[in-house]
Amino acid sequence: MTNAVRHALFAAIGGLVLTACNPHGADPAARVRVDGAVAAVVNGDPVYLADVELEAAAQGRIDPGEPFGIGHPAYQDVLDQLIDQRLMAQEALAKDLDQEGTSPRRLEAARERVLGNILVENLVAANVTDEKIRQMYAEQVNLQQIDDEVKVSVILVETEEEAETVRRRVTSGEEFSVVAFEVSQDTASRLEGGALGYVQPTLMGEPFSSAIGNTTVGDVSEPFESEAGWYLIKVEDRRTPPPKTLEEMRPEIITFLTYAEISQILKTLRAEAVIEPGNGVPTVTPEELSNPSQPDDSL
Repeated sequence: MTNAVRHALFAAIGGLVLTACNPHGADPAARVRVDGAVAAVVNGDPVYLADVELEAAAQGRIDPGEPFGIGHPAYQDVLDQLIDQRLMAQEALAKDLDQEGTSPRRLEAARERVLGNILVENLVAANVTDEKIRQMYAEQVNLQQIDDEVKVSVILVETEEEAETVRRRVTSGEEFSVVAFEVSQDTASRLEGGALGYVQPTLMGEPFSSAIGNTTVGDVSEPFESEAGWYLIKVEDRRTPPPKTLEEMRPEIITFLTYAEISQILKTLRAEAVIEPGNGVPTVTPEELSNPSQPDDSL
């Protein structure tokens, strides 16, 4: 990736990784209501609650999906910043500073940055899906668990409803081994209370390796489906450090996927665009780029 593309990625992504952590977003109807809510009116110009929320997220003052409004500790401070920003912008317009010198070009550049961010939001919403996040997580867990050995027990039942019922029983205090002996359909382990001993998760394949990777020692996994039916896994012990859970790794995965999407769209757009050197920009041939001239040491 070239430096120009890398810089464009960081410029475009801005604070979007924060909001991308929930790629499906909030309820659209709720978002419409928030977008229309006015937080303050400055000399007749509204400052919308949605803008205050976006600024708080960009500053890292709130997490994605966190309730935000008048009662939040950061609300008034962020709102005051936007009010001050609006006052200064109004004063600049009153003095016609938007028309002086390079101001029009600078304003257009700012508009382009915002449009780029909106494009990134669109790409994230459309392509950085929970399915892709889970797929990448599974790949990373497999890499991290290549030499891992984990002591596990399993319970196999026919339906998701049965698995949910069994999970409630064991998380409410019933012994996993007792419940496994009573209900598990895994004939190889039922008589042993579901115990499989130490296993290598990567050799078990998906969805077992992800379920094991996403379950801490002493805990029971969420029900998951395989060809044989619905499983619960209890992680009894690990001989090597556990991989990060899905939620721990989610921000890193989203960042990676977002960068990948931006890199791909920039590659496509550059390939389709007509980009010509302007006045004062020297034309450089591909040969000169690949074989730059060396400085003359004789001078």
